[in-house]
Amino acid sequence: MPDSAQHTDWQDAIELSTLRETGAKVIKVGSKQIALFDRDGEIYACNNRCPHEGYPLKEGTLSGDCTLTCNWHNWKFDLRTGDNAYGGDRLRVYPTCVEGGMIRIDVADAPAQARIDDALNNLRDSFDRHEYDRMAREIARMDKAGGDVLDAVRETIKWTHDRFEFGIGSTHAPMAAADWLRLRDTRAHDDATRLMPVHEIVANFAWDSQREPVFPYSTETKPWNEDDFVQAIEDEDEGTATAHVRGALDVGMGWADMERGFARASLAHYLDFGHGAIYVLKTGELLDHLGDDVIEPLLLMLTRGLVKSWREDLIPEFREYAAILENWNTTKDQVVQPDDFSGLGAKAAMTLAAKASQSPDELYDVLLEMNGRSVLKFDLDVQAATTNSIAHNRTWLSVTHEVTFANAARHLAQKYPELWPSALLQMCCFFGRNSDSQDASICLEDWLVSDPTAFLNETLDSLFDHGQFEYIVTAHLIKTTTAISDEIDNNPGGAWQPTLLAALNRFLHSPLKRRHAMRTANQALSFVAIED
Repeated sequence: MPDSAQHTDWQDAIELSTLRETGAKVIKVGSKQIALFDRDGEIYACNNRCPHEGYPLKEGTLSGDCTLTCNWHNWKFDLRTGDNAYGGDRLRVYPTCVEGGMIRIDVADAPAQARIDDALNNLRDSFDRHEYDRMAREIARMDKAGGDVLDAVRETIKWTHDRFEFGIGSTHAPMAAADWLRLRDTRAHDDATRLMPVHEIVANFAWDSQREPVFPYSTETKPWNEDDFVQAIEDEDEGTATAHVRGALDVGMGWADMERGFARASLAHYLDFGHGAIYVLKTGELLDHLGDDVIEPLLLMLTRGLVKSWREDLIPEFREYAAILENWNTTKDQVVQPDDFSGLGAKAAMTLAAKASQSPDELYDVLLEMNGRSVLKFDLDVQAATTNSIAHNRTWLSVTHEVTFANAARHLAQKYPELWPSALLQMCCFFGRNSDSQDASICLEDWLVSDPTAFLNETLDSLFDHGQFEYIVTAHLIKTTTAISDEIDNNPGGAWQPTLLAALNRFLHSPLKRRHAMRTANQALSFVAIED
């Protein structure tokens, strides 16, 4: 019997003679269903339900070395320790003793914090093989022990943040995480819907970092200087940029103190086709949910992501961006309307936007309508094509960035108005780039949403059981829906509302082509054919 100083809860089970009649019995002690085994005079007790999928272990096979095999999926447990031979969930085993012919079992639970710590350790153990179901079980075990399940997200970020070679640019997990937690806060209504978003976030981080090595961050520090930080991002100098972030954190600065610098850096170029602004907005929102416990790993990921992002405005298609931005405050003599931008490429659209006499907010509404039309009318033949050039690769997911970028850019520019010109010109880059990927036969009327509130509620609720395998797809579903919902909340009377909702409606009800086998083959052959 264990030391009496330890917390114990010894309960009578059954007579030893009763167990020896069959060698295995199931008993109930309170809410616990416990399997008892007699093996060569030793008494073993464990949870009767296999921790994998609940098969009764009393029906399992016990070998001479005390290995209990669940006959459903062949999981094997050491009855002496509860260890899983395959590295999955552990089996709960119980101390036993015999007193006066009665088998007694100590059913005392470990202290709550110990159970929470065990669940977190086991959660980390589930990442290497991406044990999706086990992740959910371990988070549920945390919850059952009274833990804060958001600690599963916090610890996941700490475990994985240095395993992304391109920082936040390597994964959609942090961006989607902010929206999953928003969904949880606003629409979860039972234990399952409260668990699902947390599980989705953890599993996404785990998948995207799976088997990746560590890519260390510099440990140098410098006093925070916003201009020098922005310049370091411009110079693609990760070490210096990271040193400024560490210096800021060392003196107790928080996200509010550094956000403008990150926002400036994210909009200094048409970065990763607009991803930079999305990274910054969603990092701030994620910190609002999780607190400063994860500010260092998230800002290191964000810094690396901005440093290593593509500068799309440097390619010929967008090369006029810098000059138009520099001359933004010159001639403002036209009141522009959405139709004025129809069919324009990126240069022409930016040139026209720079002449608009409206306020930034008013011009934003005009351009948001154009972004919505561009998404609504995306030509599915472009997505399906197998012989288009690399420069004309388009998919539904890339097109939806027109809306998610606009939403992020608005938030940042409304907080830091000097960023409006960059935000508005980059909105033009989006629909200008996709002007040659439009299907003129798509009509707004065919995809109109008659009841916007009901449609958004139904769409948001459907995300709890999205049915998609790829995390990148679910990230775009939650990001796009959340961005449009947020735009409508911000401006319920926006003239662009019918277009954005119709675009979302068509996106949700159109096919996604996710593997481009023939396109890749054709492009590889074309590329290699012209190599020197």
